[in-house]
Formats: sequence, structure tokens, C-alpha cells
Amino acid sequence: MSSIPGKFVIGLTGNIATGKSVVRRMLEHLGAYTIDADALTHRVYAKGAPGYQQVIDKFGKWILNKDAEIDRAKLGNLVFSDPEAMRQLEDIVHPLVRQAADILVKRATQSVIVIEAIKLLEGDLRNVCDSIWVTNAPEETQVERLVKKRGLSREQALERIHSQSPQSQKVTVANMVITNTGSYDDLWKQVSEAWKQIIPGASEKDSGDTVQKMKPAKVAKELTGDFTVVRGKPKHASIISELITRLSKGKRTMSVDDVMESFGEKAYMLLQIGDQMAGVAGWQVENLVTRTSDIFLEENIDTAKALEVLIEGVEKASAELQSEASLIFALNELANQETIWQKLGYEKRTPETLGVQAWQDAAIESTSAGSGLFFKQLRQDRVLRPI
Repeated sequence: MSSIPGKFVIGLTGNIATGKSVVRRMLEHLGAYTIDADALTHRVYAKGAPGYQQVIDKFGKWILNKDAEIDRAKLGNLVFSDPEAMRQLEDIVHPLVRQAADILVKRATQSVIVIEAIKLLEGDLRNVCDSIWVTNAPEETQVERLVKKRGLSREQALERIHSQSPQSQKVTVANMVITNTGSYDDLWKQVSEAWKQIIPGASEKDSGDTVQKMKPAKVAKELTGDFTVVRGKPKHASIISELITRLSKGKRTMSVDDVMESFGEKAYMLLQIGDQMAGVAGWQVENLVTRTSDIFLEENIDTAKALEVLIEGVEKASAELQSEASLIFALNELANQETIWQKLGYEKRTPETLGVQAWQDAAIESTSAGSGLFFKQLRQDRVLRPI
């Protein structure tokens, strides 16, 4: 893949709970196109995908659930207890993941590509990378994260950590080591410096300087001027925290630290009317699916126009990340604006009606109580299309 003219491929790996995905997201904020190879692995044997029948033929129909999808828990219990079964599964999925990654890289407009994979160094993907980056963290930090974020016991966390190859082996072969001890500010500085060092002349794509000129909107005043959007950056965390806290009327109180931490998962699109802030949306593209939530708008503005401009900005950014589908999770009065969403090309749906397993999984994971789910397919040429 790195032989493609103008492309520089970073292979990103590291053991469980060392922060691989957070670093991948940071590199995306800096302008890279990022691929989660482990997520693609799940997609290649979803119902209708190229590896689906191959996996059934190899392991039997007993691994299917009531919806005829391959039950990941059943498959996982089998392959994690049987090295030969794991090898057979990898023989099926790895070539398909490689093909999918090839397609994504060739379609990407970005010059820097990041491929995140837990087994990057053990497989063929290692050979296509120009630079190997490894995330590292003290074992106790790994344990704390697994206990806090995944609900594991200390014993379960240690078992998972020790089941992987030693972290020291990965660090030894790394071109760049990112040490993640828990401070987002420190991690962001490391990633930014590494980005500049490994890619000479690279700098953060900064379309957000105009955010600094925004003024808090006055609710009693009718806002006038052009509707525009800008993508918020981590350096705008204080502005974003003020905007979300104010527009949510305190229902979502966010500190600067909260916003900085959230940048490890999502991005923010900010709506501006004239020189005043008037709206915000938190969004992310994960596994080729866009999820938009945390939509807050000023009350005294044209809601239809505001949503049109804000969502158009999210969709444009999503297109650069090759998103296949857009899911919007609207709360309160925005969930009742079905006419507006329809004009924007969205349908009100439930997760089980979305058809594609990756879309359903994203919807189930992000749906919250009281939210309305609105769906729009962004592209027909899906990289792991049904066959």
C-alpha cells in the first residue's frame, strides 16, 4: 500500500488498554486517514460479506445466532481456546481485511494513512507500513482502564493483559513509541510532535482559527449573518465546553478536561452565524459509520437552516473518511423534527431495520434513552459489500 505514490503508511499497534484507538483518533484530527483493521475483521464475516460463508463452512452453522449472523461470542470462545482454530479463522479473514484496506487506501485523498491493528507485527500488514508506532502504558494503568471502562475484575484484566505477547517486544521494533499514562494533554503533545518528526513538513490542518473570533450569542438578540461551520480542534476545548454547557442549559456540563478527553473518541462541528456561536454537534466516524450526537442549538435561530448547515458539514467531513452511512441521535425537540430530517435525506429508523450489521451495531451502541435515530446511506460502493 505504501508503494502508492504520495502515500505514507503508519502502522499503529500496542497491547490492550494502551490507547491505540485514542492515538489513531488524534492522528485523524491531524489530517491522516485512519483504518481500524480489527473492526474490519468483524465486518468481513458479517452476514452477506465475503467471509461469511467461508467461516460457516469451516466452523459449522452452530456459530450462527437467531438472525443467522455469526455469533462473535461463540466464535471467540472457540478460537481463543484453540490455536489451530484461530489460525484457520485468520487464514480466512486476513486476506479479506488486506483487500479492504487496499481499497480504502487507494480511495483516500489524504497522504498519510494510519492502520491500527492489535496483531500488526504478526501479520502481513507490517510489510506495507513505512513506520511502526507503538502505544505503551504501565501495566497498572492498563488494569485500571480495563476495570473502569470494561467492568472487568482485576484478575480478569491481568489475564487479558498477560495473554498477549509482551509489550516490550513491540516497543523494541517501534520507530515511534507513544507513552500513554493517562494525561490527554501529554498524549496530544507526544502525538503532535511525533507527527511532525515522522512526516517532515506536516502540520495540523487548521480550519479552526476563526473559532477564536466567535462571540457568545445573546439569546434575546436575533442572530444575523451567514451560517457557516468550522471543525473544532483540541486547542478550542474551552470554547467547546462553554458552548455545550450553555446551549444544553446545564444538562451537559462539560469542563475543558471533559472535552479534551472526548477528543479521543469524537470530533466537534461548530455552527457560527455571523460572528457568534450558535450550535455544536459531536460526531465520529468509526468502522465506516458516522455517528452524530450532542446536537445543541440556540433557540432563536432558524432550526431547519442550522441543521442543514451543521449536518452538511459533518457529512462533508465524513466523506473524506469514506463513511458509508450516517446515524443521527437526536434528543428532545430535535427528535420530533421529522420533516426537517426528511428534507436532509434522513429516515427515522430503529437499529434492527438498518440491514448491515456494522450499522446496526453502531446504532445499538450509541442509542440513548429518549433519542430518535435518523439514518442516511452516504455511499453505495461499500468496501465489504454483500455478495
